[in-house]
Amino acid sequence: MLDIGSIDRIVAGVILVSLVAFLITRTRWPHIPIWAFMAFTSFLSVVTGLTPIDRLSESINIEVILFLVGMFSIVGVAESSGLLEALSLLLVSRFRSVRVAVVGLSLVFGFLAAIAVNDTVAVMGPAIAVFISKVLRVDPKPLLLLLAFSITIGSTMTPIGNPQNMLIAVESGLKAPFTSFLYYLLIPTIINLVITALIIMRLYGIADMCVNVLVVPGERIRNYRDAVISGLALALTIASLIVNDVLALLGMPHIEHRGFIPFVIAAAMLILVSKPREAIGRVDWGTIVFFITMFITMDGVWRSGLVADLLSLAIPTPVHGLQGFTVITLLSLALSQLLSNVPYVRLALNYMESIGYTGGDEREWIALAMSSTIAGNLTLLGAASNIIILERLLQS
Repeated sequence: MLDIGSIDRIVAGVILVSLVAFLITRTRWPHIPIWAFMAFTSFLSVVTGLTPIDRLSESINIEVILFLVGMFSIVGVAESSGLLEALSLLLVSRFRSVRVAVVGLSLVFGFLAAIAVNDTVAVMGPAIAVFISKVLRVDPKPLLLLLAFSITIGSTMTPIGNPQNMLIAVESGLKAPFTSFLYYLLIPTIINLVITALIIMRLYGIADMCVNVLVVPGERIRNYRDAVISGLALALTIASLIVNDVLALLGMPHIEHRGFIPFVIAAAMLILVSKPREAIGRVDWGTIVFFITMFITMDGVWRSGLVADLLSLAIPTPVHGLQGFTVITLLSLALSQLLSNVPYVRLALNYMESIGYTGGDEREWIALAMSSTIAGNLTLLGAASNIIILERLLQS
């Protein structure tokens, strides 16, 4: 006879299998966004008792939610004002050959993703990639692929580059996540952005030649007031996160819940922009709903014990050094394709903490962030930004 624990594991397995099946076959139901299906799985988690309804507030990480609201608000104004597009074109217009322009575009997209969340760059990037392809007189397809690859790669190097990195930064116990990410990943990310651009040029036979990119970036600014305000807010957010990390490393008073910083800065910004209602409307509320319901779903799955049983087969105890890096990387690359990287990271965080990983295990947490993010480049469904780019192209 099945006991309660066995029943919970079966229910959790059904939820995970249904989520994987939806991710694989989602093109058959294009009208159902991933956040809507995640909301349904959270309903299943609650009604089956995996996540007690009286403990929902404990399962939702409000710091991550407010971080996303703050970043989406700031970056949304920067995108709608034309600031991000103008900055991209300003940098690319400085290059005088096709090779340098393509490599430069990869770096621009990558660094924008690192500071402005990769999904935001996925929204504005296709128009820039197509425009640059016309200027360079090359097929837009390789530049669109470059966009998809570079924003995934670039978002790896900071805790604010993508949601799963922020999850790790908030919940792993890393003492100074911003500086830790940059310390380990800045140079490798730059190298990979350059190599990726060169590989795409070679695969698509893009010849190098002299070119003059005649662009007036200022013409892309649609609202100078909002551009200045959002630019200052974004700069202040990044500076505050870095300074806060330095204070933490020095053992001085600092903000422990650093995810609240973007929200507080955005709260001050919203009253200053020209159209506050439009600014808050640019928050990707679908992603917010996804995270809230994902926390509920994965909390229930975790409580069942199923994930701990499965992951213990690969990592029964904390593993460090090269072996730890290899195991965590391979596991993340594989499971991120099935669960999608954010839900996988949510479960992996719980498991790694349960077996003894702490904030002092910087390399292991960085390996989890790096591999779960890069996994998005393996398949079309591996990253939400890939789907965003595809949907933008289908709409154009």
